[in-house]
Amino acid sequence: MERKVVFSGVQPSGGLTIGNYVGAIKNWVDLQEEYDCYYCIVDLHAITVPQVPKDLRQNTLKVLAIYLASGMDSEKSTLFIQSHVRAHAELTWVLNSISYMGQLSRMTQFKEKAKRSEENLNAALFTYPVLMASDILLYQADLVPVGEDQKQHLELARDLAERFNNKYSETFKVPAPLIQKFGAKIMSLQNPEVKMSKSDTDENAYILILDKPDAIRRKIKRAVTDSIGEIKYNDDQLGVKNLMNIYSVFSGDSVETIENNYQGVGYGKFKEDLAEVIIEGLTPIQEKYDYFMKNKDYLEKIYKEGAEKANYAAMKTLRKVYKKVGFIQP
Repeated sequence: MERKVVFSGVQPSGGLTIGNYVGAIKNWVDLQEEYDCYYCIVDLHAITVPQVPKDLRQNTLKVLAIYLASGMDSEKSTLFIQSHVRAHAELTWVLNSISYMGQLSRMTQFKEKAKRSEENLNAALFTYPVLMASDILLYQADLVPVGEDQKQHLELARDLAERFNNKYSETFKVPAPLIQKFGAKIMSLQNPEVKMSKSDTDENAYILILDKPDAIRRKIKRAVTDSIGEIKYNDDQLGVKNLMNIYSVFSGDSVETIENNYQGVGYGKFKEDLAEVIIEGLTPIQEKYDYFMKNKDYLEKIYKEGAEKANYAAMKTLRKVYKKVGFIQP
């Protein structure tokens, strides 16, 4: 039986956090056993905000190395760089022609980024959800792993697929969300009401996948808790709940087990143990990452082979689209 297709990607716009790892990458590694997966490094998305070119190139390779170090297998998944498959940009132009300004202006992330980037309020920032839709639809994805905060973008992809299909006849699969129930959203260590983000101005708010042990210990020690003093998993203790989510993901223990193990124990001991659990979980990833970053030729081989496979699938879709909108085939 033909396997269902999964598509997802990460921006190479700086260090990836344990939120990226827990909410996305770790889950993707498991999905490749069951699905036909396309995992992309979305460098086209990255330039919606200013980038230093040499840093962007380096960060793109770093993300690929993290993919591989985390357990993604180029034999099981298609790993590639978005800009290496031109069909992403080409399909975006076609889908722009059926995208409505009003719908794009209501995108939550656009409104948030517009506030932060008033001096750089460019057209790409406004239309990048259409590029995101193109990413997904090009590969006829059945499922897209998304967090709650990205469901709106997936809804746009679904709308555009249905709109195109209704206008020109069946062309795209309408993708469905694949939402991880537990631990999908790791929150800021300094404000547990917002998602952990690598763009946070406070470096104590996030832990990077590549952070050294001392940095991890320092950040966990400074993580926000409360004055209650009990390790309990509830919405009245959001800081503790967030730390327990992180502990559960990296240790494999249930939150109930963690509650029982730390009954009557203060936050200090809990935080010390949590830091060591994270360090133990990240060390093998960091060691493999260092190996891959020292072997740039191997990384080049992976992304070139991935682009070839991705391009083959993407062009099949793009040729159908071009024919249906009335373009003469070259």
